Amino acid sequence: MSRFPAIVIVLSLATGCSALLPRSQESTSSPWQTYQDAQKAFDRLVPGETTSVELRQLALDPSTNPNITILNYTDVLRRFLLSQSISLNDLDEGVRLCVSAKTSCKGFEINQKVLNKQRTGYFLLDLLGFKRDTHTKGWAFSGLILLKEDVVIYKLTGGQPSIVGNESTQNPLGPLQMITSKMYGVTF
Repeated sequence: MSRFPAIVIVLSLATGCSALLPRSQESTSSPWQTYQDAQKAFDRLVPGETTSVELRQLALDPSTNPNITILNYTDVLRRFLLSQSISLNDLDEGVRLCVSAKTSCKGFEINQKVLNKQRTGYFLLDLLGFKRDTHTKGWAFSGLILLKEDVVIYKLTGGQPSIVGNESTQNPLGPLQMITSKMYGVTF
């Protein structure tokens, strides 16, 4: 009878218990919960009309959103004029206005990302390093806003509305394989 609790514990560890596996979340501080929320905020911008005050209200300003990069006109030039085969005339009118305005133009670059990683599978196989399965889910949003004299003159969005991935690692030798790779720098 005294072996019964030990057998129950070993069997439960061997058959699953994925709740004991690690989980992680990688995200930038963001006022938006989804890619669609961020896109809706950008959709409200109207070049030639939206002001910097309205950007603050939409959380599209570095003073209200900590993960926004402020760009000067030379940063804008570097992003758009990547090679000598592209001239200023090839660019959108808003970008040309920004570059011509020089110091009275600035840009905001927004990069927001949320990634949730969850290990799945059998706890004991994962713990000993025989097999690890990781499921990744999330989104990534990027946007660019150019302002001349505190009025939006250009906007551009992109990103990944849905990120889904699975990673599976199998080590037939389990802990022995991990030890030898650490000691000798050799991976099998």
